[in-house]
Amino acid sequence: MSDAQLWDAVDDYFTAHLSPDDEALRAAVRDSEAAELPSVAVTAPQGKFLHLLALTQGARTILEIGTLGGYSTIWLARALPADGRLVSLEYSPKHAEVACRNIARAGLEKVVDVRVGAALDSLPQLADENPAPFDLVFIDADKANNAHYVEWALRLTSAGSLIIVDNVVRGGRIAEADSSAADVRGARAAVELIGGHPRLSGTAIQTVGGKGYDGFLLARVLA
Repeated sequence: MSDAQLWDAVDDYFTAHLSPDDEALRAAVRDSEAAELPSVAVTAPQGKFLHLLALTQGARTILEIGTLGGYSTIWLARALPADGRLVSLEYSPKHAEVACRNIARAGLEKVVDVRVGAALDSLPQLADENPAPFDLVFIDADKANNAHYVEWALRLTSAGSLIIVDNVVRGGRIAEADSSAADVRGARAAVELIGGHPRLSGTAIQTVGGKGYDGFLLARVLA
């Protein structure tokens, strides 16, 4: 059995016992595949992890940067109270259309606000609305702009908020200091920003599973 096959088998075991899906989640995956969206959504164990983080945080407001087909959105939104709010930013109109259908099927359309456009355009517009600080920010968009997204997350959160940046290990390429790849440079910029910022305390975790070898950054806003 190869490493990838083993990782898949372990993910399948954890999914069956700890994060079983339901029709809304299965449909979100199915419709995303049918629409030929990139196969880069979080896995079921990762979705459940995000859900538990939001519950542990007692989150009432969540910001998601990168909606894709809405699979992670559903996991996060299910952790919110009935009067909670999740704003999700998606660059692609096609992806947003699929996501909105999936979110509505899950009965979460009153909680989730999907906004279409480049996130670096949508974030200033969101800030202009002067929203209440977001309790949790999940960043899973174009990796080259990760540091910019972290900077915006800081503006839109307050002490005690959590910031999660997905896909920072890049198959181990994060260790390549001389890499010219935009995704690696973006991941490294986010790591170094969080590591050196006086308002943030963070760590990074390597993961293996259905999406291969990767990992995420987790940071808490201190002040």
